[in-house]
Amino acid sequence: MKKSLLLLFIAVSFIGFSSMIAQDAPEFKFEQETHDFGKIPQGTPVSHEFTFTNTGSEPLIINKVESTCGCTVPEYTKTPVKPGETGKIKITFDAAAASPFSKMVTIRSNAKTPVKALYIKGVVQKK
Repeated sequence: MKKSLLLLFIAVSFIGFSSMIAQDAPEFKFEQETHDFGKIPQGTPVSHEFTFTNTGSEPLIINKVESTCGCTVPEYTKTPVKPGETGKIKITFDAAAASPFSKMVTIRSNAKTPVKALYIKGVVQKK
């Protein structure tokens, strides 16, 4: 009986501790997660900056930002973003081929949601 109570106490303590850690974790709050460029001319790179706020209580650190292809280049805030402060992720798309496009950029960080995705889309038109 004592072992059962001890195991129950340990399990409840672990669950409580885990939830406390998750609540303190940093978290992204983006103004928007998708940007539509609309119609853009072929051969003209376009850029958009996604702005986010760290709504957690610990510094948010972006480890890596990856794009799905070489035509999409991300730049991002490299320093830790303190709670309540903002950071930016700039995505530049090289509009080389005339066609509709939809691209995803993946963000890896120490946030409560460690993998986050941003999207850009539009239509590249011939000059």
